Amino acid sequence: MNRVTVSDPWFEPAGTGDGLALYFVAERDAGGARLAALGLDEAAVAWLAASEFRGERGRVVLLPGSGGALAGAVVGLGRVAGPDEGVYAASLALGDRLPEGRYRLAQDLSPLAATRAALGFAIGRYRFLRYRRPVAGAGPTLAWPRGADRATVRRAHAADTLARDLINTPAEDLGPDALAAAIAAVADRYGASVLQVVGDDLLRQGYPAVHAVGRAGPRAPRLVDLRHGDEGPRVTLVGKGVCFDTGGLDLKPASAMALMKKDMGGAACALALAQMLLDARVPVRLRLLVPAVENSVAGNAFRPGDVLETRRGLTVEVGNTDAEGRLVLADALAAAEEDEPDLLIDFATLTGAARVALGPELPALFSTRDALTAELLQHAALTEDPLWPLPLWDGYDDEFGSKVADLGNVASHGLAGAIIGALFLRRFVAAERAWLHLDLYAWNGRERPGRPTGAEMQTVRALYSLLVSRYGLG
Repeated sequence: MNRVTVSDPWFEPAGTGDGLALYFVAERDAGGARLAALGLDEAAVAWLAASEFRGERGRVVLLPGSGGALAGAVVGLGRVAGPDEGVYAASLALGDRLPEGRYRLAQDLSPLAATRAALGFAIGRYRFLRYRRPVAGAGPTLAWPRGADRATVRRAHAADTLARDLINTPAEDLGPDALAAAIAAVADRYGASVLQVVGDDLLRQGYPAVHAVGRAGPRAPRLVDLRHGDEGPRVTLVGKGVCFDTGGLDLKPASAMALMKKDMGGAACALALAQMLLDARVPVRLRLLVPAVENSVAGNAFRPGDVLETRRGLTVEVGNTDAEGRLVLADALAAAEEDEPDLLIDFATLTGAARVALGPELPALFSTRDALTAELLQHAALTEDPLWPLPLWDGYDDEFGSKVADLGNVASHGLAGAIIGALFLRRFVAAERAWLHLDLYAWNGRERPGRPTGAEMQTVRALYSLLVSRYGLG
């Protein structure tokens, strides 16, 4: 079994002493005496005062040296609550805001802050270059911060790169077959098994909803099933793998279709988490289920008003073909239930309503266990990988009723869409199951230093931290 290997082109060996000094400064420490206590000399303190530096979040001030040379840089953390706060977010921007050179952290940070600094620096250097030439110049490098957990940094960086590369790839080059190949590559690296159920075999083997949604696509729909481990708790991940979503016969407008290559973002994040767990040898029986389809328009596309069978035996009346993600997840969740997992987690770019409620940077969390929600929120704060809980409100559970089937796939109104979607999925999960549903966006819609417009891996680092805390490392 080979653990993931990630080159560190932006890191120098720990303890490199000849790098340019890099200081993190919070607003509370931006005064003269406090700056001097951080190790800044009198000239640097005077320069920061002349530059009106106040420790503003994300601000970088370059420090002049003798003869016009660069002596280092100061990075603002903003108004933070504790000594470890703000470092990850500030480090994301360093690759864009620092000139080329070798840098070292001038302060002794806690192991947590040192790890956050290294991870932010690495992730902030991500660029999707499959279809364009690299930008000239090597950019800045950083000496490994003392105390940083290098294994965790490399593991999270590799997962982030995997997820973002998949999400950023256009659907022409990432259809259901290519997504399945990416899953198989991870499985092969770690000695996991992979089973694919493809095309009409989906009907024969009990995945009728996956088949219905994907049958009009130019590449055959499939259910990808990765398994690893035969001891320990059962942890099952499910990822929505809609490689492109036209909306089906309920066709999306062009403006809404423009980003639909990212509709497999849930599958990418689920695969990224699976890779982290496999690489760390977390002692669980891991299963990953990805229904991989394209929701296309053709003569054999499923229609509004159709009644679909599902793996669980429930029938679903299609009220809108653009609510296809919950249909393919229904079959995958039903398959997951057959193993009675100790923890079931699904990832999906499921509803626009979650974005209306929480915006693009804050994935919605639904859970059947309040204690599990609280535990995950702690790890989200620890890893600076945010999410926010929304309720599985039972009062809305009858909103997707149908007169001709067991349930419909949409509500009769457009309100509480994220909750309605989660309640629909809950119909395919056992009442006693510990279940987490993540409704995420998987995209950064505006250009910021260290945060280029494009794919975002969301919730993976938080969930990895939770699972390692629960089950340990191998």
